[in-house]
Amino acid sequence: MLLPSLQNLLVNSTFLTLFLTTFYYWGLLSFFPKSSSGSSQNLPSLSFVGNLGFLMANIQLLGFLVLRWIDSHHFPLSNLYESLIFLSWSLTFSWFFLKQKTTSEGLIGAIIAPTALFIHAFASLILPDALKEATPLVPALQSNWLMMHVTLMIVSYSLLILGSLFSIALIMFTVVSSQLTPIMNPNSGIEKRESQNSLKSAELVRFLDNLSYRTLGFGFPLLTIGILSGAVWANQAWGSYWSWDPKETWAFITWLIFAIYFHFRLNKKWSGEKPAFIATIGFLFLWICYLGVNLLGKGLHSYGWF
Repeated sequence: MLLPSLQNLLVNSTFLTLFLTTFYYWGLLSFFPKSSSGSSQNLPSLSFVGNLGFLMANIQLLGFLVLRWIDSHHFPLSNLYESLIFLSWSLTFSWFFLKQKTTSEGLIGAIIAPTALFIHAFASLILPDALKEATPLVPALQSNWLMMHVTLMIVSYSLLILGSLFSIALIMFTVVSSQLTPIMNPNSGIEKRESQNSLKSAELVRFLDNLSYRTLGFGFPLLTIGILSGAVWANQAWGSYWSWDPKETWAFITWLIFAIYFHFRLNKKWSGEKPAFIATIGFLFLWICYLGVNLLGKGLHSYGWF
C-alpha cells in the first residue's frame, strides 16, 4: 500500500506545482507583457521561479514513473494513463532545452506549463480508475522494443504538440494584431507608435515561426524513427511489418502532414502563417492518432475506454 500512496501523493503534488507554474506565467504575461517578446533580463526572478516550477514538476513526475516501474515490474508505458503521465513529463523536460534557444522564457512557459497541466489533469481526473491500474503485460508487449518504440513516440508527440502550439500562437497573435490596428492620425503621434508596434509584432511572429520550425524539426525525425521501430517490433510480434491497424494508419497520416509542412518550408521557402496552418492541422491529426484511435477505435493499439 505504500507505493500506491506515494504515487497518489506525487500525482496530486504535480498537479499543484503545474497549476502554480501556469498561474505564474500567465500572470507574468498579464503584468509584464514585454517579457513575452523581449528579454527576461529585466525580470531576475523569472528564470529562478520558472525553472523551479518546471524542475519540481519534472522530478515529481519522474518519481511517479520510477515508483510505478517498481510496483508493476515493467517499464511504465503499457497503458493510456502511464503514457499521458510520461507525455506530461516529456513536456516539462523539453522546457529546459527550449529555454536555451531564446530569452523569451515568459511566452514559452505560458504555453508549456498549461499544456502539461491539461494533460496531467486529464490523466489523473478524467480517466476512469480501471484505466489507471497497473496490469501485467500481454505477451506481445513483453519485449525490449516497448521501451524504445513507445518512448520515441511519446517524446516525438510532446515536441510535435509544442511546435504546433507555437504555430497556433502565431496565428492567434496575427489575427488579434490585425483586429487591433488603430486608425491613423498624423497629428497625434499614433503613426509612430503604430510603426514601433508593427516592428515588435513582426519580431514576435518571426520568433514563434522559428521556434515552431526548430521544435518540429526535432519531433519529426523522432516520429519517423518511432514508426520504423514499431514496424520492426510488429514483425517480431505478429509476423507483419505493417497491417494498416487504425493506429498505424493515423500515425502515417500524421507523419504525412508534418512531412508536407517541411516540404513547403524547405522547398517553397514558406514562413509565417502558411506553414503555421499546416502545423495546426497536424496538431489535430496528432491528437486523433494519440487519443481518438486509442479510445474510440478498435485495433491492436486500442485501450477500449468506449
